[in-house]
Amino acid sequence: MNRAEEGVNPHAALKERWLALREAQPRMRIRDAAEQLGVSEAELLATGLNGELVRLEPRFDVLLPRLESLGRVMALTRNASAVHEKKGVYRKVELHGARALVLDEDIDLRLFLSRWCFVFALREDLSGQVRRSFQVFDAAGTAVHKIYLQDDANAAAFEGLVRELQHEDQGHVLGVVPVSPPAGPRPDSEIDALGLKAGWRALQDTHEFFALLNTFKVARTQALRLAGTEFAKPVTPDALGWTLERAAATELPIMVFVGNPGAIQIHTGPVRTVRPMGPWMNVMDPGFNLHVRADHVHTAWVVRKPTRDGDVTSLELFDRAGENIALLFGKRKPGERESPAWRALMEELVRTLPAVEVAS
Repeated sequence: MNRAEEGVNPHAALKERWLALREAQPRMRIRDAAEQLGVSEAELLATGLNGELVRLEPRFDVLLPRLESLGRVMALTRNASAVHEKKGVYRKVELHGARALVLDEDIDLRLFLSRWCFVFALREDLSGQVRRSFQVFDAAGTAVHKIYLQDDANAAAFEGLVRELQHEDQGHVLGVVPVSPPAGPRPDSEIDALGLKAGWRALQDTHEFFALLNTFKVARTQALRLAGTEFAKPVTPDALGWTLERAAATELPIMVFVGNPGAIQIHTGPVRTVRPMGPWMNVMDPGFNLHVRADHVHTAWVVRKPTRDGDVTSLELFDRAGENIALLFGKRKPGERESPAWRALMEELVRTLPAVEVAS
């Protein structure tokens, strides 16, 4: 007879395993612990062991416009290979049905609310200090976006939102839905490569690129390969550190995008403190932190996209499965031409760190 048949509560069993793991490895982060225990991060959070947890109603039309009342916070968006942390205020929130934008100079987000499922308020005791946060997860229990109050933030506004949005279900069991693995790319022979290149040449805006991929039913890294060196040139995986260090040395303002299916977070401005630590490449600036698992970067590309404002150049990083890790651009606003200094840096990158070959 197994433990379930003996009447052991699955929640209690998970809580027991999480306690044991925390005792053995007290510095382990919850995302890593969830992976080791074979559950989602949201399910592990719902055990309540990380602090005082309150599940909230997913009323994002109420929550998002009110985040400005919190004052200065830290916004965190991540994927499996990169973590993007930015401090600022949630100003200029725009809601467009299942999409939302935050367009402040510091907090700059593209949010895809159809992917937002579970939302929690968490109060953690850290050495006698209370750390408050809102944490959002998708239907599979994977973290989408987190918002941490800073020391000078408005705790009263946080508590007011928690009271207003508290979910009637405060149980410890979440109905997470397992993630279906993404379909693999179609064979190259089935892709209209000539049509893809023609469509690429006709781009008027970088945002049209996603529609181009959908039109030709082509995976992103597959499109980069098939487009050839007219539009995409492979560089070595250590291109990220090379680029960040040179941008820091020259005080070149850049844009750094990190996202997942539910959120894209953007830093615009200089980077100053670039610090590799073990497998991580880090930016450790007062208002912006970036952490990228450099060993997860399988391919890197310098990509050119035509727009009505001239060509726009990006450094794009992908893992072994072809999932995007991060995108880097020169600082630029719509209607402006690309920074000549950024374009020159990308041209130097192609000359300095060319990749020998990118397999299909």
